Amino acid sequence: MSQGKPIGEMSFEEAIRELEQVVTALDRGDVALEESIKLYERGAALKARCEAKLKEAEEKVAQITLDAGGQPTGTTPVEGL
Repeated sequence: MSQGKPIGEMSFEEAIRELEQVVTALDRGDVALEESIKLYERGAALKARCEAKLKEAEEKVAQITLDAGGQPTGTTPVEGL
């Protein structure tokens, strides 16, 4: 498992890939307790990163307005921003 890149600098794809590795390692059940706790903590942080990136994408998509032909016409403010 890569743990070189800080989670805050990871793309969604990088974070989800590492999260899958964490889940696989924990599912195997052959990891020592201390390592399991570290993996769980890392997994929780990766999950939070993925959720934040998805929220960013959701907000960007919500800003796009389409004309009658379905073409983007610009952006509109998202409520609460």
